[in-house]
Amino acid sequence: MKKCFIVLLIILVVASFSAACIQNTGNSVPVQSNEPTGTIRVSGAFALYPMMVKWGEEYHKMHPGIKVEISAGGAGQGMTDTLSGQSDLGMISRSIYPAEISKGAVWVSVTKDAVVPVVNAKNPVAANLSGTGMNKSTFSSIFIKEYITSWGTTVGKPEIKKTIHVYTRSDSSGAGDIWAKFMGNYTQNDLKGIGVSGDPGIAEAVKNDPLGIGYNNVNFAYDPATGKPIDGLMIVPIDLNEDGKIDSNENFYQTRTDLLHAIDTGIYPSPPARELNLVVKNSFSGATKDFVQWILTDGQQYVSETGFIQLPKDELKTELKKLK
Repeated sequence: MKKCFIVLLIILVVASFSAACIQNTGNSVPVQSNEPTGTIRVSGAFALYPMMVKWGEEYHKMHPGIKVEISAGGAGQGMTDTLSGQSDLGMISRSIYPAEISKGAVWVSVTKDAVVPVVNAKNPVAANLSGTGMNKSTFSSIFIKEYITSWGTTVGKPEIKKTIHVYTRSDSSGAGDIWAKFMGNYTQNDLKGIGVSGDPGIAEAVKNDPLGIGYNNVNFAYDPATGKPIDGLMIVPIDLNEDGKIDSNENFYQTRTDLLHAIDTGIYPSPPARELNLVVKNSFSGATKDFVQWILTDGQQYVSETGFIQLPKDELKTELKKLK
């Protein structure tokens, strides 16, 4: 991976997602003497960050004595913080590695989302990409093998020689890991491109570069207020059947709701769809255990409205058993 960091462009964007603290305000319900008190520290994947903020807010309304402090720094950071004791919960948007399990990582899956490829809305072949999309081989030739380096080549127009600018995650991320796995037996380390820190960092880099391409978690590619792609970004349709065009059953990127339905029904492939996890060291206990138990039960009512996908009921029951 090329270690070229776009610091000035990204730092303010990433900083806005670096921490959230759900705690008492002037309008909070007073803490009762029999209410639990304390702080639950959460860090990790940008993918799970918006959902955790919502869960933290709603849980705090029920238990005003519990503060939930949430920071997004990537799945790798979340795992490191949790195993070192700096965080109580790690947000992990990838599989848990055997080496992490040997160090005490214990986890539950809590929801599901996906990674999508993004380009600048003013890309020189944007209109063509809407109709042709890209297949897995083309993505691999851009992000892994670097066989394709011009935008015209992606849509069969070699006369368009504008150079592709590839952006990838510089931090250890579940998004990078799952995007690499979509293209084959690869890891984030195999992805080529300009390294950018964080999900909002990639979105901002691509928005500011008409020749840029990157990948984002769903909730950083779509505007939560409008449900449409973030202004300045275009989601690249995936040509699932590799016939060189986006058929009606492959055309579900106009709104977040459409895409989430495609993920939920299995039309959008997995990877890059995947489950999102919460990890602790050794075992769930105390306020952290109660919080996660609530997430897997009553907290599921907030999943769809926040832009995620609820796990099947039988899977939620299986995850709940891991808490005991």
